[in-house]
Amino acid sequence: MTFVYDAGALIAAERNDRAIWADHRVRLELGVVPITTAPVIAQVSRSDRQAQLRRFLRGCEIVPFAPAHAHAVGALLGATGSADAIDAHVVWVAGTSGASVLSSDTDDLPPIAAKLASPVRIVAADDEPSSAPPAGFEV
Repeated sequence: MTFVYDAGALIAAERNDRAIWADHRVRLELGVVPITTAPVIAQVSRSDRQAQLRRFLRGCEIVPFAPAHAHAVGALLGATGSADAIDAHVVWVAGTSGASVLSSDTDDLPPIAAKLASPVRIVAADDEPSSAPPAGFEV
């Protein structure tokens, strides 16, 4: 199983958090390519000097916010009363790809995820121990 990284995961990578880097490396070694979205990158990208962030993103699939996504994401916002299109897009991308979301925003995302036909698991970025395989993996 793969993950869609929300902003919290990317911020942790930029801050050189060992746990997020270890989990990311394990995913890549197992052949699982994590996903993030272009709007999430826009949330955390502030300078071309964010070398850790750019290095981390080299291992990710980056999903754009395509025009074809707009109505589905808007419908999620309408169903939840939320105004955060980036959160809704992250959850929608996870739902359409069969992924979980790795996020530090565990309060706002579950109500959005609950409106999808297929369940999307929201995993707190700090709940995933780096001493064990990343969540979703069996050893």
